[in-house]
Amino acid sequence: MAPRIGVVTFPGSLDDHDALRAVGLCGAEPVSLWHGSDSVAGVDAVILPGGFSYGDYLRCGAIAAFAPVMTEVIAAAEAGMPVLGICNGFQVLCEAQLLPGALIRNERQTFVCRDQRLRVASVDTAWTSALTLGQEITLVLKNGEGRYVADADTLDRLEGEGRVVFRYLDNPNGSLSDIAGVCNRRGNVVGLMPHPEHNVEALTSPSLDGRALFESVLDFLTARV
Repeated sequence: MAPRIGVVTFPGSLDDHDALRAVGLCGAEPVSLWHGSDSVAGVDAVILPGGFSYGDYLRCGAIAAFAPVMTEVIAAAEAGMPVLGICNGFQVLCEAQLLPGALIRNERQTFVCRDQRLRVASVDTAWTSALTLGQEITLVLKNGEGRYVADADTLDRLEGEGRVVFRYLDNPNGSLSDIAGVCNRRGNVVGLMPHPEHNVEALTSPSLDGRALFESVLDFLTARV
């Protein structure tokens, strides 16, 4: 039986269906999860998709972090379940304190939409094991508030613990240390601003580099079983 990967839909999510499609194309069973649900039972991993949850009111991801489903996602993540936050989902993970730091307005105060080159900085996570350390990949990037920031101590800790997962090769938004994605200490929770779900089939992108993230978690879940 294929692993079941849930994708949460918040009010304002717009990449949830793309994430569900990517999950299915890469060999897992996609499962829709509703923001008002009080359970993530029956899924083996969770994806928080991109979009504008709750209209980005207050701060991006701030309201979504208190959605009923997030109580269960936080508990599951702390117990070791793989969780991936993409773009707005990354913002939600930071607001929920599953990941350190914050995402703020891009340095040039403009929305960025482009194919973005990245360097893989860690393969020691549930979502990156199918990649190669130092590998250069291309993923879609689209955000207005994607600038990763953290205090100096947090940045030092992330670097020292090998928790920077992706770096921009041509930093488009002013993120500190060129950080495009980070993970928690255990490596089961990853957040990144680029969109791997848009890079899984030739129909929508010349780069299929996004498949590796979904294949990584499949390998992780299969090995764990």
